Amino acid sequence: IKYAEKNDVLLIHAAGNSGQDNDSTDNFPNDTYKGKGFLFFKGKEKNYKNWIEVGALNFENGENLSATFSNYGENNVDLFAPGVMIYSTTPDDNYEPLQGTSMAAPVVAGVASVLRSYFPSLTAVQVKNILMASVVKQDHKVIKPGTKDEMVPFSKLSVAGGVVNAEKAIKLAKMTKGKKKLSKTKPRA
Repeated sequence: IKYAEKNDVLLIHAAGNSGQDNDSTDNFPNDTYKGKGFLFFKGKEKNYKNWIEVGALNFENGENLSATFSNYGENNVDLFAPGVMIYSTTPDDNYEPLQGTSMAAPVVAGVASVLRSYFPSLTAVQVKNILMASVVKQDHKVIKPGTKDEMVPFSKLSVAGGVVNAEKAIKLAKMTKGKKKLSKTKPRA
């Protein structure tokens, strides 16, 4: 993670499918480190800024918006993306609907890739900040993942309190001055 941070790489990670609170139960790997970057060293706990932790949405609105299996965390899951009934490739040239935070993370990775492609002067941290700031906020109550009927505000399930949104992210990226210096190489013929 430190190498990726040094080289301006944004890491996007699936939050997990245990229906657990990642604020109170460890989920590895994650963006937390102590001291010189190893958990067993003494030191103040820190978080890498080039890491996005993604929870999974259901395809239903209302109280069933969060996927029942998705991990969540007001401090340790950054945002949510679609992660249920995602039509995906499977072995032997087949397709089938799959679910999991491992389906949601690529949605966020795709939006991040569009931003890095169209706005190459944005740094990894700027892209993360744009993704976090451009979510569609969801303030209504939903069934808390991992429970049958406990209701919580969706906004309390993640840091950003919302769902990734490509259109809003692009609009915000257009208004953001990139911090990365671009090399001035001549295009090849």
